[in-house]
Amino acid sequence: MDIRQSKEYAKYLTLIGWKVEKVNGVYCFIKKIPILGDFVKIQRTDKIINKYKPFHLVYEPLTITPAGFKLSNSPYLPTKTLQLNLTESEEELYKNLKKDARYALRKIERIQLEKETNFFKFKEYKNLKKAFGKNCLLLSTPNSSAIFLKAGRTAYYWKAQTNKEGRKNLDQYRIVWEGILWAKSRKAKVFDFEGVYDERFPNKQWLGFTHFKKSFGGREVLYPGSFIKTNFWRIIRK
Repeated sequence: MDIRQSKEYAKYLTLIGWKVEKVNGVYCFIKKIPILGDFVKIQRTDKIINKYKPFHLVYEPLTITPAGFKLSNSPYLPTKTLQLNLTESEEELYKNLKKDARYALRKIERIQLEKETNFFKFKEYKNLKKAFGKNCLLLSTPNSSAIFLKAGRTAYYWKAQTNKEGRKNLDQYRIVWEGILWAKSRKAKVFDFEGVYDERFPNKQWLGFTHFKKSFGGREVLYPGSFIKTNFWRIIRK
């Protein structure tokens, strides 16, 4: 199960103003747009939900290509990601790190990490914490921060930020490694890096952090993309 079909994520979306409905076991997220009407997102499921006729519907499946939808050139969710197998031991995970990651971890072995003290850097952190509870972690240094979430058996490298000094000091390597160990301690079976560069939907801004994420190893996972359906006649009639 993807995090976007978890009860925790549904609670988070509710906290930030979305209407959430569960239809045939699938969470659907609805936002009312003034004048236009409803905007609906149905994500990371292969079940087709035909209940809604909004002005704009976004469907992001796990594996199938839905009929009657147009493939978007600008996906809402990452279409390609990396996943680590957390059933491996800590020693095996470390052994699978690329050379640059092992170098960075040795260089910053004594870096001091803080938990949940820099949350003001992420506006959504308080709501994520309310929704995910103990399955939400923020780690930070003075120059870098990252949020990690867990839903079901999968943990996610959800959001990260760093400044020039943090990049120079390689802070994120230690932050991510500690996030991976935290995920193992929470009994997660998979660690998802939540997006890497996808040649099908090229965004050169993703190349830098993709190199960083790949230094931790893992297998690539592909999704079909973001499919949209817009009811132009509904907009015109309004």
